[in-house]
Amino acid sequence: MHKILYKEHLPGGASWSARLRRGQGLRIQDPTGEANLVMGLWSAADPLERFCLPDTLKSQRIARLAAPCTLQSDMGRALASLVSDTCGWHDVLGGLGDHERAVARFGETTYQDRRNDRLSNARDHFLVELGKYGLGERDLVSVVNLFSRVSVDAAGALHWDPKPMPGRGVTLRMEMETLVVLSATPHPLDPSRTWTPRGLDMEVVLLPVSDPDDPVRTSCPENARALELSERLYPGQWP
Repeated sequence: MHKILYKEHLPGGASWSARLRRGQGLRIQDPTGEANLVMGLWSAADPLERFCLPDTLKSQRIARLAAPCTLQSDMGRALASLVSDTCGWHDVLGGLGDHERAVARFGETTYQDRRNDRLSNARDHFLVELGKYGLGERDLVSVVNLFSRVSVDAAGALHWDPKPMPGRGVTLRMEMETLVVLSATPHPLDPSRTWTPRGLDMEVVLLPVSDPDDPVRTSCPENARALELSERLYPGQWP
């Protein structure tokens, strides 16, 4: 059992961000099995280094995320690893929802009318959270839609593929000092016209760093190299 540093509940339609240290983990559980959680990653020490979707997919020869895998930066380092996963498929193709798509699906609302129940979207959430760290629109990057599955047909078209799994969860292990931004908002391809974003339960925990037998490290040579490049940032600090 790993030490829990603190717990959070992320309400549906809300956002969250934190700088997490190497050796810390983020456990996320989806109680309803119907949530979509948009996630972006940046190096906390130098946000010009950020999650690189093409390199993450190409190096691991995948088109979706599932444990064990790394989430790599544009410098070839592992920002984080997906070390535990009861979902088995996380979308990397659907992208970031924005204001225009949200209005087209759910209609327009204002804070004056609905207060904190007003409709929101992932892009605006990301800009708000990034602003807390001196970052902005130019720092928006590719994202992962955790707990969502998107399939691709023979013509290359993307299709929403819901598979409700109450209680599903993931654990992410930080491989370097990482800024994590989350938005609990609907997936861009979800066809529902009803605004029902689901909340999630989260724990920030202490996790052992990767060792030689770590399943993420041994899953492919590219992951071993990405982890080694991250470890070089901490000489003498870690076994």
